[in-house]
Amino acid sequence: MVSKRLSREAGHRRKFLAIIDDTPECERAAAYAAHRVHSTGGALVLLFVIEPGDFQHWLGVEQIMREEALATANATLDVQATKIRETVGIEPELVVREGTPAEEIHKLIEEDQDIAILVLAAGNAKEGPGPLVSSIAGKGAAFPVPVTVVPHSLTDEEIRSLA
Repeated sequence: MVSKRLSREAGHRRKFLAIIDDTPECERAAAYAAHRVHSTGGALVLLFVIEPGDFQHWLGVEQIMREEALATANATLDVQATKIRETVGIEPELVVREGTPAEEIHKLIEEDQDIAILVLAAGNAKEGPGPLVSSIAGKGAAFPVPVTVVPHSLTDEEIRSLA
């Protein structure tokens, strides 16, 4: 069940959610979302999902692996946030979750009712747009908010003109 979006209610701002990961195309999604936020007066949420790895080791090793994954997630988010601050002049909200990306995206959208648009970037590989875009697109109408897919090939200038 889709909960009501509050982004148009008094005291709320429409949020754009961009997914950050280790793919080169995620920067395109973040840039597009940041420019849309800037031009519409919304807010930006950057989400990094730490996928459940093989954390089934001895307790000490498991803790170290989780800490390393969290450090990587925060560093990756910080790089994107710095680019957005410098190029667009907005302050994004940074979120780190652990789980499968599609499930964590759904959970965050349900929890934060100001999120009104999900922005993903499509890779340019021969195999297709990428696993996240494919899994989200495969859910079809069951997805709780509109999804914008940004082609990896768009330049910064094209992104600015489209946003």
